[in-house]
Amino acid sequence: MKFMKLGTRPDTFFTEEATRTVISDIPSDIVIQINDINYLLHKFPLLPKCGLLQRLCSDSGDSDIVTIELHDLPGGEEAFELCAKFCYGIMINVSAHNFVALFCAAKFLRMTESVEKGNLVLKLEAFFMSCILEGWKDSIITLQNTSKLPEWSETYGITRKCIDSIVEKILTPPAKVAWSYTYTRPGYSKKHHHSVPKDWWTEDISDLDIDLFRCLITAIRSTYMLSPQLIGEALHVYASRWLPDTTKNRPPESSVSRTEELMEKSRRVLETIVNMIPGDRGSVSVGFMLRLLSIANYLGASPMTKTELIRRSSLQFEEATVNDLLFPLPSTSGGHSYDIDLVVSVLESLVVLWRRISPTASENSQFLVSIRKVGKLIDSYLLVVAKDANMPVSKIVSLAEALPDIARLDHDVLYKAINSYLKEHPDLSKADKKRLCRILDCQKLSPEVRAHAVKNERLPLRTVVQVLFFEQEKEKGSKETGNRLLPPPELIRNHTPTIGDYQGKLKLGLDEKSSRGESTRRTINPAENSEKDQNKMKRSDGKLPLELEKKLIIAEIEETESEKGKEIRGEGMSRSKLDPKKIVTKGSRSDNSRDKGRDR
Repeated sequence: MKFMKLGTRPDTFFTEEATRTVISDIPSDIVIQINDINYLLHKFPLLPKCGLLQRLCSDSGDSDIVTIELHDLPGGEEAFELCAKFCYGIMINVSAHNFVALFCAAKFLRMTESVEKGNLVLKLEAFFMSCILEGWKDSIITLQNTSKLPEWSETYGITRKCIDSIVEKILTPPAKVAWSYTYTRPGYSKKHHHSVPKDWWTEDISDLDIDLFRCLITAIRSTYMLSPQLIGEALHVYASRWLPDTTKNRPPESSVSRTEELMEKSRRVLETIVNMIPGDRGSVSVGFMLRLLSIANYLGASPMTKTELIRRSSLQFEEATVNDLLFPLPSTSGGHSYDIDLVVSVLESLVVLWRRISPTASENSQFLVSIRKVGKLIDSYLLVVAKDANMPVSKIVSLAEALPDIARLDHDVLYKAINSYLKEHPDLSKADKKRLCRILDCQKLSPEVRAHAVKNERLPLRTVVQVLFFEQEKEKGSKETGNRLLPPPELIRNHTPTIGDYQGKLKLGLDEKSSRGESTRRTINPAENSEKDQNKMKRSDGKLPLELEKKLIIAEIEETESEKGKEIRGEGMSRSKLDPKKIVTKGSRSDNSRDKGRDR
């Protein structure tokens, strides 16, 4: 950073209560009031260099002490004191940090060449052009300070000249970059990298206020000399610095220390960044857009901003990884850890986009590759979030069902996710288990997974029967074509139940009451049925045969009724234990009824 020293005399200003004055044998004859501070100074050093004070003193008449109010002076009392010290010949240091305020104050006081040769404005202009604009970081610091006096800086051309200087340096080929810059990417060391990276400028400009940053990015894009990916990288660096990190556990909303003012500022930064994202695909990563979407939900951004982020994220959803989707929720959001609704919203947007594509376009190989990448991504994500002990089953089902059937070549990973969920939720009701397993297509399971499923005690009976049925259907098809496959090793080593076993149990459950007087019971085995009966049982929709489906439904109903009956009997026993008289009464009534029955 460069400095300019003006003046040679030592500083003799001092403060007495709310008054600033200078040590002198001559009494003060001019009082300058700025905000709450009074400056007791002398006309002789000030008036020869300040055109404004000359005019104001001439209007005040011939009074011995003149009082002038300069409350609207740009830069306030600090800038005025620097100007006053220059008039007294006291040494001052000018740098990029105080240049804007000092230059605007000097222009306001008319400390120009028309008032006196070698005046302050001329010296500041020379320093600005030869030192500040020639430096990289000096230009950025000066531009940032213009945000304190935006209108004055625009009027005097400081803002535009700084932006032009910064843009010129950014467009310089990296091989010709000779000035110092900040670059702290993980794993990067200037000692080991002799070449300058293309995005060397992104960290330094992230110091700017969001409005100045927007003006600078707009100026860069107007040249059409940098790729959209470099613009996107600059947005990513700026967002990482100024927006909250939602990939880490956040405190509850009630204990957030950020004030509403800071939240509003963050919302403004977010919405500005979203509006600046280039329209080119790949200009920013899908992980970055998903993070912006998570931040938008956290900050309560506008619906327009959220909708745009969902749309842009869905267009590149196939490029995402599982880690890109893992966003923790505040501890007050229902107990579960991950923001699964964010993933559902992006997936649903993608499905809507796919449905708009014509049937011919949806059959091409590129479309299938894209949608199946998304299918693998979602199933892998489900495998992670299924281990969340507080994740509601409705969230899992809604995400799994949002994928179209064409997106999954197989259901192996989905089965593993369902099995993990059942393992982490052992107290899940039967209705929720059926609801969860209904999304599983047993025909799309590999032989190894089917072998595991038929012995999985966590699965509902209906799912196990479906697996067995389709397994035998495939074996039958292989036998008819002469290409029967050997069963998996697990089926050879251990006894695996067949569809006949489950059908026999179902038949026994249905005929138990009606066949008590019969001496023998008949167990149905589908292998004994004729081919004609099997054809009648098959359904075109790929589901279980109607006859087997009915038996399953009736068995489930009877199972439910039997459980209710046990509960009622349990309640009755507990009541009878409490009141022995009721036991006797009930017993006598039952005996009387049996006697009457015998008499009849």
